[in-house]
Amino acid sequence: MPFLTDRLHDSARQEKLTSALADENARMTVANTTKQPETGLQSRFSFDLQMVEAELRAAIIGQDESINELLDILKVVRADIGDPRKPLATVLFCGPTGVGKTETVRTLARALYGDADAFCRIDMNTLSQEHYAAALTGAPPGYVGSKEGTTILDQEKIEGTRNLPGLVLFDELEKASDEVVLALMNVFDNGLLTVASGEKTYSFRNALVFMSSNLGARELMDIDEQRSRLWHRFLSARKSRRSQAHDIVMKCLLERFPPELVNRIDHVDTFNWISRDKVPALVDVELTRLNRRLRKHDLSLDITTTLRDFLSSEGYDKQFGARGLRRAIRRHLEFPLAGFLLNGPSPTAVGPDQHVIQILADRKDGTVQFQYS
Repeated sequence: MPFLTDRLHDSARQEKLTSALADENARMTVANTTKQPETGLQSRFSFDLQMVEAELRAAIIGQDESINELLDILKVVRADIGDPRKPLATVLFCGPTGVGKTETVRTLARALYGDADAFCRIDMNTLSQEHYAAALTGAPPGYVGSKEGTTILDQEKIEGTRNLPGLVLFDELEKASDEVVLALMNVFDNGLLTVASGEKTYSFRNALVFMSSNLGARELMDIDEQRSRLWHRFLSARKSRRSQAHDIVMKCLLERFPPELVNRIDHVDTFNWISRDKVPALVDVELTRLNRRLRKHDLSLDITTTLRDFLSSEGYDKQFGARGLRRAIRRHLEFPLAGFLLNGPSPTAVGPDQHVIQILADRKDGTVQFQYS
């Protein structure tokens, strides 16, 4: 029975791919014979671009240019005018750690599917040795498990649904072994990955393939320091910071990966460092996430401006980005809040008829204090 089930699933996937290619051929035939444009947009995708944009801009702070480029990619996907023999897009996010590369994919998954984990994430740092390539491409013939063709890929998340694209993230790409990285070349080129035994093929043709990398982070920090110097003003005026960053990242990519692999990536985008003036907005984002977790207890937390400024000051770290802020919030807000909820006064005495109990946090006399409001 498992064999029959696999055959049925494979048949359904093949039918889906054939349908996509047939739709493209039919459109080309109509255009060539009638020479008239179509009157309506026939797209297999139906997600709301405005809602996706709102989610991205609310959660990803200080990366407006990167969000704009991602939205342009999503417009092509939504219009369904891409090459059906390739992935919907292959996108590489580069830049420092903790600036929102992985979080962008998580936010996109939440916007499309309502679940931040609704994407196939492959942590490439776990594939850093040569023999780990079998985890991605399956065991070669003659080895245990070769006939099953099992890999760490999640086929359902890769293929998406009838009206939503699949999402894939190869996280920290540069940490994988060369054999693992080269196995992705066919994925970028024709959207298919056949396991080593030849028993199974994974299709990425209905997926947005994302990658993240920290390559060039040190060099990007150097150009930011250089641009702040007086002697560097002339060069800065001739070339924008984003253009300089892109050149640096491309140089680092070509030093790490073969040019034929880099040439198969559709979009290479460089994220910015998180500047100090963006940290208060990041505090609000983290507070929103904390309130999602408090909702199951019928609680809602708000903080004063004094406490927000304190958390922004304690949590700002250019080198570690938003992860440094999360550690500061956990230490200075979540730890005291947990103690207040476990040992503080009962909220029923304050508002027994309230559906959601409000808590206000403030910083006074060097400590964080809470009260029901």
